[in-house]
Amino acid sequence: MDKLSLQLTENIAEFDRILSVKENYDMLKRVFRIGTRQACFYFIDGFHKDEILQRLLQYYADLENEDTPESLQQLMQQHMPYGELELVTGKEALIAAILSGKPGLLVDGFDTAITVDFRNYPARSVSEPDKDKAMRGSKDGFVETLVFNTALIRRRIRTPEFMIEMLSAGRSSKTDIAVCYMSNRVDKKFLNEIKERINQINVDALTMNQQSLAECLFQGKWIDPFPKFKFSERPDTAAACILEGCIVLLVDNSPAAMILPASIFDIVEEADDYYFPPITGTYLRLSRLFINILALVLTPLFMLVSKNPEYLPEMFAFVAIKDPVNIPLIWQFLILEFMVDGLRLASLNTPNMLSTPLSVISGLVIGEFTVSSGWFNAEAMLYMAFVTIANYTQVNFELGYALKFLRILTIVLTWFFGIWGFAGGLLFAAFAILANRTVAGKSYLYPLIPFRPKEFLRRVVRVSLPNSEKKG
Repeated sequence: MDKLSLQLTENIAEFDRILSVKENYDMLKRVFRIGTRQACFYFIDGFHKDEILQRLLQYYADLENEDTPESLQQLMQQHMPYGELELVTGKEALIAAILSGKPGLLVDGFDTAITVDFRNYPARSVSEPDKDKAMRGSKDGFVETLVFNTALIRRRIRTPEFMIEMLSAGRSSKTDIAVCYMSNRVDKKFLNEIKERINQINVDALTMNQQSLAECLFQGKWIDPFPKFKFSERPDTAAACILEGCIVLLVDNSPAAMILPASIFDIVEEADDYYFPPITGTYLRLSRLFINILALVLTPLFMLVSKNPEYLPEMFAFVAIKDPVNIPLIWQFLILEFMVDGLRLASLNTPNMLSTPLSVISGLVIGEFTVSSGWFNAEAMLYMAFVTIANYTQVNFELGYALKFLRILTIVLTWFFGIWGFAGGLLFAAFAILANRTVAGKSYLYPLIPFRPKEFLRRVVRVSLPNSEKKG
């Protein structure tokens, strides 16, 4: 049976066996007295604040000669000098609470336990994220501790309509998931659907945290590389999306927020668009959009005009390859695509003290010697370098790889079928974006399709807030 026993000795024997107190060095228990009743604390070493536990035990030691209240409610009111208390009636719920770091208190004569939440998880300090940086604005970022992340958002949204619901997923991990939203702005139907999906997740553990949760929430086609969620490590970005009616999911042990639903216009937005004047923010948005389009079409277009010089206008004759082509352009571009990924992976796994030698070797060997030895043409290296830099103009990693796969497909089609392959590659890219749907089932290009002029203008052009919105 899941119900706790009235006898403390029976509960202690049962929990000692379940929690393997003798075998687990970090699973601790402390038996003491609260007045005339015997009590027992179960807690995990390293997950609690020692000074608070010491003060509670000292407080109970001073009550040794006093009568203990006959009801648990009176016990909590008179002899529990702490704020975060919760009653737990079942064994499984109490075990889950203890393993999540909440000390569990069992008192003789009561079949209900009390969790005293004075957890203190190991955590790093709040600092600006390495990937999701902004030239202006706040410099704080999410960390791996869930309660810190919710506090960073709560600090920015001071209204009773802001809600944070706590759910969990994973039979073994029981990973905490915070669902953050504005109760008066969120789509209630979509919110209930998301909560139902989370409650129905049937996995042993969310091994990869947010990625595992994303795959459980949206069972998309494995061949589709486009991101369905917007990820951000910035609390200001998460707070802004919540105020716009979005849902933000925070997963314990993950320093990023999942924002949904998200169209492609939501995914490419960045914090710098809002930390600068409207004209500057508009320029940043449009330039980022144009650069990403160039990253998709530049290398296939260059290969097309190289194979068909008659397509090249006289005024652009200087872009033609002057040196002999020892290796076909298609192989040059494909090899360079893989080399760029190799350098990226190498940089991720290179210690900081060796990053400078890696950069020197990459610049000299790959940049200089491969051209002089005849492996690559200088023009191919130039355009591939632009494409590589262009991939870093937007923060979303998955979107960069989605454009990369479409670019490789367009390169292959252009090489074999010429201008018809180039057109087919672009049409396929357009169809892949058009056919995509968000998690909420809307068009991936909303508000362009279906067209919402006012909303589309706001996504493309950075406009200043009207005075009424500024006050609200």
